[in-house]
Amino acid sequence: MSEEPQLMGVPEMPSASAPGPTVAVVSPVGFGLVTPVGLTSSPWAKIWLKLRRNRTAMTALYVLVALYLMAVLAGFLAPYSYETQHDRFGFHPPMLSRIHLFDKDGRLMRPAVYGISIIDATAKGYDGYAEDPGVIYPIRLFCRGDRYSILWIFKSNVHLFGVDQPGVIYLFGSDLYGRDTFSRIMYGAQISLSVGIIGILISTSIGMLVGGMAGYIGGAFDFVSMRLVEVILALPSLYFILILREAFGSNLSSSQSYLLIVVILSFVGWATEARVIRGMVLSLREQEYVLAAQALGYSRTRIVIKHILPNTLSFVIVTATVSVPFYILSEVGLSFLGVGIQEPDASWGNMLQLAEESTHYLQDFSWILAPGVFIFITVMAWNFLGDGLRDAADPRTLS
Repeated sequence: MSEEPQLMGVPEMPSASAPGPTVAVVSPVGFGLVTPVGLTSSPWAKIWLKLRRNRTAMTALYVLVALYLMAVLAGFLAPYSYETQHDRFGFHPPMLSRIHLFDKDGRLMRPAVYGISIIDATAKGYDGYAEDPGVIYPIRLFCRGDRYSILWIFKSNVHLFGVDQPGVIYLFGSDLYGRDTFSRIMYGAQISLSVGIIGILISTSIGMLVGGMAGYIGGAFDFVSMRLVEVILALPSLYFILILREAFGSNLSSSQSYLLIVVILSFVGWATEARVIRGMVLSLREQEYVLAAQALGYSRTRIVIKHILPNTLSFVIVTATVSVPFYILSEVGLSFLGVGIQEPDASWGNMLQLAEESTHYLQDFSWILAPGVFIFITVMAWNFLGDGLRDAADPRTLS
């Protein structure tokens, strides 16, 4: 019996019962990527795969996750409330490098801080305080202290660490009123970080809707909306924000100021995105799937929201990521200038107000700039993540 001829270059197909080699196919929608059968070949999966290869962007992502978890768990991580004062210990230097593992005789002991002796009540800082090795306060885990809530739902008074009274622990030092800088940074993150997320969600929604409708409908709606966009973009954003903020007066609570800042920043920030979305919609509205939706009698609003805007999401996500630092820095600037979040509530901006009161503070109590370090880390992390997303979403570089 003669053997059946084999086609050269064509591998024998494996049987259904035996595992065969992985077969690679070219994705029809994936920028020419070769994807193993059985794995997803969606553009979102490919963007994520490319982003994971960017170590800088992934490091920035991990840093941001840690920062936002820190904000959510601020009450648990902070040993004190943001408004707890120890009036005797104003401008106490940081204790992070003064956590002791050995006692005065050199014997290993539980991590602890020493008591505080006031040398000069007028000097403050390193010249005003000294450690008292005769009084030892062990650092305790999961100790009880000031009450707090997580996401306004879970209420507790258990903190990650702390010391017994009358001892105090100031990892990053204290401010003018003896409030723990570390605790206020934790609580301040709740405001400074959430402003960026909430603000960008509002402005992105407005920009997508206005830009999408302007590009698809055209006519008078397009003309009026784009002229409004041009007016907003022509105004210097910081001065415009200050004018809008001052227009509502200064007798507002911190929660009212917070909501007002979010609304103002969202009102200013949607214009740029609306203009770009409009340009993208102008090119998308002639696509076959849009024409098919028109033929089926769908309304304009449904076509824009269901069929056109989803195809702009890759651009929107990248733009939103890059824009978040603008909202964070705007809130910081407003609070620093005294028209944002007010004392005793904490934000990274109003914590830096001490830095402008006196050059003496900057020279002798440099730890008051600690919130600035967190602002720098957050802004750089968002920028690196935005750059990584932009490269990952670019079909010319996707491989």
